[in-house]
Amino acid sequence: MTSGLWELVLKGVWVTIQLLVLSALLATAVSFVVGIARTHHSKFVRFLAGLYTEVFRGTSALVMIFWVFFVLPPAFGWQLVPLWAGTLALGLTYGAYGAEIVRGALAAVDPAQVEGGIALSFTPAQRMRMIMLPQAVPEMIPPFSNLLIELLKGTALVSIMGMGDLAFSGNLVRLALQESAEIYTYILVIYFVIAFLLTRVMRGLEKKLKAGVGKKPVPDPRTDLKRAETTNVGGV
Repeated sequence: MTSGLWELVLKGVWVTIQLLVLSALLATAVSFVVGIARTHHSKFVRFLAGLYTEVFRGTSALVMIFWVFFVLPPAFGWQLVPLWAGTLALGLTYGAYGAEIVRGALAAVDPAQVEGGIALSFTPAQRMRMIMLPQAVPEMIPPFSNLLIELLKGTALVSIMGMGDLAFSGNLVRLALQESAEIYTYILVIYFVIAFLLTRVMRGLEKKLKAGVGKKPVPDPRTDLKRAETTNVGGV
């Protein structure tokens, strides 16, 4: 390919990364808000959170992009640029999947830990912040890593809006060169490299969050010596 065509592909990579980061941030925020709401003591709050999750998990991300970009503007009299339309559609859709990850991780926390927080007179917010989330978040990282990879692949859907992401740019280059195998091989490799880097980053984050969690305390020799002296009081 010529330098001009490579430049077009690189611009598509940059657009894809922007869309991935923005939609991932939105999806993360939605995941925690809705996931925590799924564990709320109020039935009404749990119902609303469950309704959101079922609606967005049960609809196609592609159709959601159509709705946000083509259907909603005439209804409300405004028009989102493709980047923000794609961010909104993908963030809300994948956030529904992330909400179930958050809910499941919170439900897996040992009930005895929560009961201990109640015994210490912690408020529900304090129990969530100080007991449940510190234990649940490290367990969320592996499924969140998979969801992030799925989100990366889902960014290709925004090409239907004419947005110059990696998939759209690759198709333009294919039309220019009339060469499908070579171009789409390059595109596949680029997606793989981005996904591989994301996996490494998430694995490093998982190790960092799990550092020290569940480890047996290191015994203090001074404590053992004092215990031995105490048990031998009055002995020979």
